[in-house]
Amino acid sequence: MLRHVIAPSVRYTKASNDVVRHPRLDSDAKLLVLYVQGLPEDAARKPLGELAGKVGIKGRVYQKAKRQLVAHGYVHEWRSQGGGGRWQTEQLLTNIPLTREQAGLLRTAQPLVVAADPPVTPPPSEQFPTVGAPTARTAGGYEPVEDHSDRTTPHPPTEPEPAAALSAAPAPEPAPQATAAADPAQLARAERVLLSLRHTRRELHLGVREARGLAVEAVKWLERGLSESDLRHALLAERPQDGVRSAVGFLRYRLIQKLPEPPARQQPHERPPLLEPVECKGPGDPHVFRPLLGESECPSCRLAAARSEAVPEPVPWRERVARLNATPTALPAEP
Repeated sequence: MLRHVIAPSVRYTKASNDVVRHPRLDSDAKLLVLYVQGLPEDAARKPLGELAGKVGIKGRVYQKAKRQLVAHGYVHEWRSQGGGGRWQTEQLLTNIPLTREQAGLLRTAQPLVVAADPPVTPPPSEQFPTVGAPTARTAGGYEPVEDHSDRTTPHPPTEPEPAAALSAAPAPEPAPQATAAADPAQLARAERVLLSLRHTRRELHLGVREARGLAVEAVKWLERGLSESDLRHALLAERPQDGVRSAVGFLRYRLIQKLPEPPARQQPHERPPLLEPVECKGPGDPHVFRPLLGESECPSCRLAAARSEAVPEPVPWRERVARLNATPTALPAEP
């Protein structure tokens, strides 16, 4: 490769090779560091997101670049509440990686850019913290979300409760682990129902990982006695008028809000208390039995006594007819 390089004499920025050749920073993160580093002092007194927008780094691209810079010690932020209850964010961007403690020392040594009204700049301090080593790589793999932490908002976040209140309050009960307790076969059935919704309504198309996450809530329906057809009908019924914007959010809301009541458990039949064994008064050898309703003889003796009772033999039908014919019938008197 041929190379022709002329070092500029004016309007240039000294770029550190540690930033330019950093293996874990993408081009947007490197450009953001170099752009802010080359700005004059007055132009740099703006939020980092606004400065990134001037070079076309916006939205999720900016969030990804900022997350990389924060993870590797090039960007640090502090949120504090000022006068009038307004919250402000102080940001520090350096071209060398600093730890949180080193950035805090630098924050107290010289004023930083904040998202509110810019303060008056005092003369810089002669102290400068020692440069730290690069931090370890953080785990990624999740979708970036919109971050507005570098903007001033009049609504302060919820303040943490005092330590005394936390110690006095009872500890919340841990949520049950539905995934671990659920039957794998039931989870597979629920996941199969969720994946089949795409064939009826295309807007409910789910990926395998999305269906697997929702199966934890769907399996509760199957455990309460509903069939797969009932679950599918409940998820497809009552289509929203404005459509479904997020299949995962819509199905999760419906699975939780429309969860049917658990089936009522039948109360166990209360058996009468057992009586103490008593001696049977029936014939035969002496023996005892446990009466149920105050009986004096055991069931075997009572059955034998019932069988021994004399039962009259039935009268033949011819004899019954003869008896009826022999009995005179009273005729009605003539008028």
